[in-house]
Amino acid sequence: MNLIIQKEKLYKLQSLIALFVLCIIISILSDKFLTVANGWNVLRQISVNICISVGMTLVVLTAGIDLSVGSVLALCGAITAGLLKNGIELPLQNLFIGFTLLGAIIIGLVFGGALGFFNGWVITRFKVPPFVATLAMLTMARGLTMLWTKGFPISNLGSNFDYIGTGWFIGVPVPVWISIFVIIIAMVLTTKTPLGRYIYAIGGNENAARLSGIKIHKIKLIVYTLAGGLAALGGLMVTARLDSAQPNAGTGYELDAIAAVVIGGTSLSGGRGSILGTVLGAIIIGVLNNGLVLLNVSPFWQQVVKGMVILLAVIIDRANAKND
Repeated sequence: MNLIIQKEKLYKLQSLIALFVLCIIISILSDKFLTVANGWNVLRQISVNICISVGMTLVVLTAGIDLSVGSVLALCGAITAGLLKNGIELPLQNLFIGFTLLGAIIIGLVFGGALGFFNGWVITRFKVPPFVATLAMLTMARGLTMLWTKGFPISNLGSNFDYIGTGWFIGVPVPVWISIFVIIIAMVLTTKTPLGRYIYAIGGNENAARLSGIKIHKIKLIVYTLAGGLAALGGLMVTARLDSAQPNAGTGYELDAIAAVVIGGTSLSGGRGSILGTVLGAIIIGVLNNGLVLLNVSPFWQQVVKGMVILLAVIIDRANAKND
């Protein structure tokens, strides 16, 4: 019995232990790692992944997956930037529609939620596997981004918008405050509301959840809509930080999000995991990315290392699932 209890404690602490060991190794290899400036830089960078990963966690808890978050991030960032800078021209009606900062932001977030809703609708209405449905959205959203931007960045968006990505508030970067707010809301949602219980129930056993009266389709629609909205929020943060909406923004972000979710202990089979675990996973991925850059590791090898980390995390997840 004591051995089982110790094993459970080790399983819960494995991500924290991995982060501690990773920090020690990088700090030994690079004297720039344990500096205040680099610490804030890491936190600012992982804020985007935290927002995306929280949405991904909600999806994975229902035994789903969302491969479109990177492309949705790029499209919503580009739409917000385009509306803010250029507005909408309707030559036939001799009409120009301008947008305030708040108006452009709201439309960007709503559009992200709408794309997520479309993912959920395709998955629930036509029984399309989440992998296929969101892979299709990945391609469509990336194509729409290229069409909207015509393949060119949309830059010089103004200091007020840039504040979202580069500003400071009470001595802390604004993106960090945004990610903290997202974390708190997600934790309350998953642990204190009926929606959170339904999400875990669906991932644990969808048939049992259906028989107990849970509206499976409605919950999945909500979950994918939230994932799309949070991807859009990440898009606003990236665009504001760069002061530019890049057509190829968000490439590979879905992999970092999935890695954060799995490393954080959320099972790809659904029904098991936590928001705090995902946050810890996102920190590990952020520290790993930062460490590889500080050590001047080739970007190509960085991809190899991250792929190996994801594979290892999935193998551990499968092993833990068998032992449950």
